[in-house]
Amino acid sequence: MDAAALPVTIEDDGQLEELLSRPSPADVAFARTLAGDVLVLGAGGKMGPSLARRVRRALDAAGVKRRVVAASRFSEPGLAAALERDGIDAIPCDLLDPDAVARLPAAGDVLFLAGMKFGSADRPDLTWVLNTVVPAQAARRYPASRIVVFSTGNVYPFVDASSSGSIESDPPGPAGEYAQSCLGRERVFEYFSRENGTRGLVFRLNYATDLRYGVLVDVARQAWAGEPVDLTVPRVNAIWQGDANSYAFRALGLAESPPRPLNVTGRGTVAVRDAAERFGRRFGRPVRFTGAEGPVALLSDASRCHQLLGDPEVPLERLLEWTARWVEAGGRSLGKPTKFERVDGRF
Repeated sequence: MDAAALPVTIEDDGQLEELLSRPSPADVAFARTLAGDVLVLGAGGKMGPSLARRVRRALDAAGVKRRVVAASRFSEPGLAAALERDGIDAIPCDLLDPDAVARLPAAGDVLFLAGMKFGSADRPDLTWVLNTVVPAQAARRYPASRIVVFSTGNVYPFVDASSSGSIESDPPGPAGEYAQSCLGRERVFEYFSRENGTRGLVFRLNYATDLRYGVLVDVARQAWAGEPVDLTVPRVNAIWQGDANSYAFRALGLAESPPRPLNVTGRGTVAVRDAAERFGRRFGRPVRFTGAEGPVALLSDASRCHQLLGDPEVPLERLLEWTARWVEAGGRSLGKPTKFERVDGRF
């Protein structure tokens, strides 16, 4: 999508969901290469619904007759029915139940989104089970499929805040049990890939923004409410969730055994102070800060992703503008702050 064709503002949830799930020409072209059905595991979370819809719409636009299946507990009322209306087969499934996983349909391609972050500090046991046991069950069920495994930039150590961020060849250094369990998820899939020849890719995503949540949304809401913005982590990554959806779908074409990691985020980094002051000027409100700007940040360099899959369609300037307008208009929030300012890994 040409930047000039992007809407100036996003008015409501309906328009937001449509844009998040609108396939790019690259998505449609990739859809023509698929030889089997697509399964989205953990489809009831923040990204799952719009990702499943994007895949469905890309296949339809390509004229390819493939099934798109979404599997999740579907704790959000009405979500499964809404996906069904959009041509997606929604299957309620407890991914911790091996018998339920065994009953899931065959799929040539699997997008694995299941996992836990929010509340992980309160239930580290559940965090580890969801982030390591569930991946093992999925890998056993789909040894012959291509699998894109969602992970996070949290598996890297903190780096100099003035740097461009960690690259894929850097050794991991996860801080806290959440990040450690995410590295565990990666290692579980790597093990099964090596044992069974399963082709995969580890999708290390940093701070997707869909206007109802995301690091830019956190900063904008604090600026709007007059709450202090924490500068402990002075720079962050950000990417439009629609671009992350597109990358995840097309990353299936990069799957190999053993799986390689791919950093996924927008171009460059964002200074928290600059973003907050920009929002403050837009809102006509003074911005307060707390904490000293620290020397380190959790940053990823996604140059490899952009070389392989192209630049993000939505530039940072447009994402900042969408975020400001959404918050100013009282747009809905999911109530799940990213806690990007934490340096102890406790989420």
